[in-house]
Amino acid sequence: MRYTEIKDRKPAEFKRLTGVKPATFEKMLSVLERELRNFGRPPKLSRADQLLMTLMYWREYRTQFHIAGTYGVSESTVCRTIKKVEDALVRSGEFRLPGKKTLQPSDTQIEVILVDVSEQPIERPKKSKKDTTVAKRSGIRKKHR
Repeated sequence: MRYTEIKDRKPAEFKRLTGVKPATFEKMLSVLERELRNFGRPPKLSRADQLLMTLMYWREYRTQFHIAGTYGVSESTVCRTIKKVEDALVRSGEFRLPGKKTLQPSDTQIEVILVDVSEQPIERPKKSKKDTTVAKRSGIRKKHR
């Protein structure tokens, strides 16, 4: 699935496919255009397709092998592209998740139950040296006869 195929869909459908609203996608795309430099051979995928491929990887939990088959690139290209897009989005600072300290406290109460599972000694019959020695001797004599 390429960006040209889904860009004209309704916002609800676009979000169901990509996991983000079209406005957020455009904002991410503008960050990528600004953050990533163009050098070397032109990439096979446009920036929009690179972003869409990364969102597909995050949303659908597809393997990089399957994504590579969908886009007609190698598995290593998918890996490099995802890493490059992730790094650019994180560097921009516009798409960060809130940290631990900013999370809201929960209204639910947690009940804790402790169970003592320490080891207890088990009573076992005592082994006597006499019983094991007789059994060994009787086994040896039977074999040699």
